[in-house]
Amino acid sequence: MRIAAVFPGQGSQFVGMGRDLAGRWEAAAGVFAGVDAALGEPLSEVCWEGPEEALRLTANTQPALLAHSIAAWRVLEAGGLRVEAMAGHSLGEYSAYVAAGALPLADAARLVRLRGRLMQEAVPVGKGAMAAIIGMDDEAVGAVCEAASDGSGTVVPANFNAPGQVVIAGDADAVERAVALAKERGARRAIPLNVSAPFHSPLMAPARAGLAPELEAAPMADPAVPVYRNVDTVPVRDAAAAREGLVRQVDSPVLWTGTIRRMAADGITHLVEVGAGNVLCGLARRIDRNLVCLPAGTVEQVERVLEELSHG
Repeated sequence: MRIAAVFPGQGSQFVGMGRDLAGRWEAAAGVFAGVDAALGEPLSEVCWEGPEEALRLTANTQPALLAHSIAAWRVLEAGGLRVEAMAGHSLGEYSAYVAAGALPLADAARLVRLRGRLMQEAVPVGKGAMAAIIGMDDEAVGAVCEAASDGSGTVVPANFNAPGQVVIAGDADAVERAVALAKERGARRAIPLNVSAPFHSPLMAPARAGLAPELEAAPMADPAVPVYRNVDTVPVRDAAAAREGLVRQVDSPVLWTGTIRRMAADGITHLVEVGAGNVLCGLARRIDRNLVCLPAGTVEQVERVLEELSHG
């Protein structure tokens, strides 16, 4: 049994996230308190009580997901869970570096809040869009994006989430053209997503430029276990490569299918999805049916993981 931890990204948040962990374990409560202190405001209240509109704001969603993931991780770690590798989907890559001891929690909380704000501000509301293309292979989605891009707008693949599930992002008009074209060319479904900005597309270049100096200044150490990067699926073992990957991922596609396949090829047999929801476990089943994936975001789930996988 060879275990890796994976950390979810935006879209997994829900009102009440992490409240049961903080009520049960001091280690988890301490993480939420630490994030509140780092941000200078009670984000934990938004996580636990809402309102949902506040939690959905990107500048809140990103540190909220980080807090929940690290709260769950601290409990798993204290309970004896040991992993050989980590990865995080988009924002979740920051959680992975915190869990791997490469980035202090307080610095990560401030960075992801800034990242959320910069991503939101990079494109005026309504000018960018994202859509999920279901039932088309990666190459066909790429061809659709190319055909839908013109002088007035660009659309690109943004998240390669699983075979037959690719999210596209870009200028709203170009995304609309791509959705229509994907349906024409045989996509099972092409669904516009309710998101606030075209994440992981070239339109995020201003956000990357704003975040880069802050990441350069952040106190990063070498991760204790390899962290597989979103931008190229490479397992990172040093701080410089970690920093570079986080800068590049802002306006580069998330290569999640490739990341999970590479982990499996490197001998990983079990995944633990640490934090909110079970989106990544669902994707893992579609990427490689031989992988066992267990969610660990609630008290019940964390206890199950410790019972089944802990070496403690």
